[in-house]
Formats: sequence, C-alpha cells, structure tokens
Amino acid sequence: MPVVNYQQYCQMLDNAKENKFAYPAVNITSSSTINAALLAFKEANSDGIIQVSTGGGKFGSGIGVGSMAKGAIALAVYTHIMAEHYDVNIALHTDHCHPEYVDSFMMPLIEETKRRRAAGLPNLFSSHMYDGSALPMNENIAESKRLMKICVELDLILEIETGIVGGEEDGHDTSGVSADKLYTTPEDMVLASRELGSMGRFLLAATFGNVHGVYKPGNVKLKPTILRDGQEAVAKAEGPDTRLDLVFHGGSGSEIADIHESLNYGVVKMNIDTDTQYAYTRPVVDHMMKNYDGVLKIEGEVGNKKVYDPRSWGKKAEQNMADRLMRACNDLRSTGTSLGKNI
Repeated sequence: MPVVNYQQYCQMLDNAKENKFAYPAVNITSSSTINAALLAFKEANSDGIIQVSTGGGKFGSGIGVGSMAKGAIALAVYTHIMAEHYDVNIALHTDHCHPEYVDSFMMPLIEETKRRRAAGLPNLFSSHMYDGSALPMNENIAESKRLMKICVELDLILEIETGIVGGEEDGHDTSGVSADKLYTTPEDMVLASRELGSMGRFLLAATFGNVHGVYKPGNVKLKPTILRDGQEAVAKAEGPDTRLDLVFHGGSGSEIADIHESLNYGVVKMNIDTDTQYAYTRPVVDHMMKNYDGVLKIEGEVGNKKVYDPRSWGKKAEQNMADRLMRACNDLRSTGTSLGKNI
C-alpha cells in the first residue's frame, strides 16, 4: 500500500497506544535495506516505520554527491514506489536532526513535500525528528514549536527529544554528558505536552537511561518508571485523558522486561538500527570468508562470478536483516497488528 498519510499515521499510532505495542522504526541506508524492512513488516503482518538519518541520507546519495538531503529524498521516493507492493502500512520518518542540520537536512525535505503537494502528490515523509536535547530546555521547546507550526500546516508529525540519549550515533557523541541529563523529568514532559500538544500531534522521545551503541544484554540500565511518572504528571496537569505518544531510542542491550514495561507507559515507536546493521553485515562476512578463493582473483585466476556477484551476498544480507527486524516486531508486540487496508 502507499506510504500512509497523516490521518492513517494517526490511526497507526492510536492502534499502538490502545493495544500497548510499539512499531519498530528501522533506519535504512539503501534500496537493499529498504527492501529488507518492507519484507520484514510484510512477513510479521505489522505496520511499521522506515526512517532516514542525516548520515544515512548522505550515504544514500553516494560518494559522488554526498548530500544528506538529496540522499534522503531518493531513499524516500524508492520507499514510496516499493511500499505499494506490500499489504502493510508504512510511515516514513527522519531520525535525529540536530540543530546544526535543520537548514541543510530537515528544511530541504519539507520544501520537497511542499513541491509534491503543489503537484498533487503525497507528502515525501510522514514525520520528522528535531533533536534539540543538547540545548537548554527553553531553547529546545522554542525551536520545536517553530518547526511544529510548519509541520502542522503540511500534515506532518514532529518528533522531539527531551533529555539526552547517551553514546554515539552518526558521529554525534553524547557519551560525556552528566548522568542526570540521561533522564527526562516529569516537568519536561508536562512542558512539552503543554507547549506542543495544543498545536497538534507530536511524538516525544523521553529518555530514561537509553544509550546509543552496542551493548551486551543487561548492560543498559533503564528506568521505565520515569515514563510512568511523566505520564501521570501530564495527566494531572493537562487532564486525565492526556497521554503522550512516546519514542524509545537507544534500545540495544535492553532487557526485554524493560522494553515491555515501557510499552505499558505509552511507548509507540522504538528505533532499531544497531542490531539491524549487524544483521545485515553478518552474512556478508560469512559469505566472504567461506568463498575467499572465489571472491578474489588470486595468482592470475579468474575467481568465481557466482560468489563475487553482489547479488549473491546481497540477498543473504537482506534476508538476515529482515529476520532480525521480524524478531523486533515480536519483542515490541507489533506482530499481527497491521491495520491493513482498513485505514
């Protein structure tokens, strides 16, 4: 089916919130990783979110262009075309746009959506993330409101972040921040709800000990009760029916019990990147090591085209990434929840 519009995206999020599951939001960098994501959501009968980061967009544009915005546009257009062949709903999202990249990444994508709408075409992306978490809270909220106004006018959902996800991703390193910055306060959540909630629907990446990067299970110490306390504070301040749509970043190495607890407190989207990166690369390494004498032309030999043809190892990478993403659907309880053509 086509990439979802605003109303359909809202139905997806409502479905997740009401039934206490979350959508895997998988970072992609190429047509192959997009294909893997679409296959996984189809096989899991789960709607899902495909997202592009600044680094992913730059990679997707190729080393001859090196443009994060142009690459993101190309990857999004490819997703639009291929999503039509799958009976699940797909939302397109951009990940972690830090303040220094708003003008070179987010705004060109928004301008592309404006051009598409003028031509009678659907929005390029369904939602965008502005990550102003490194700024003082008042500056973060002020810029978020400015971008929220633009997004609301174009039927786009904005994701923001309060608190800081530790670790490093796409060259943005927050490993040196103080421990207290890794936890969103109830006051932060109330402020975000009050300032942005009156403008339209938004997603909040509230931090509760999350850390980007690679960790063994149990090494990431989460405090999901922070989300519970924040939601309770929002309900008390904004009304008993007010409940934020929360996003879980930096989940690699998290205990499954913590993940499930976070779903009970309103997490409707969880970013998946590190684990699917490894899943994509692992069978390629295996293929190269097992076929060393075939992928290289050693001592004048011609090698074996059947094993150095990128399609021979690319299919293995695609399938293994899809398998890992299907596991994420199971972990997040989204398997079998697709709204299909009902939206």
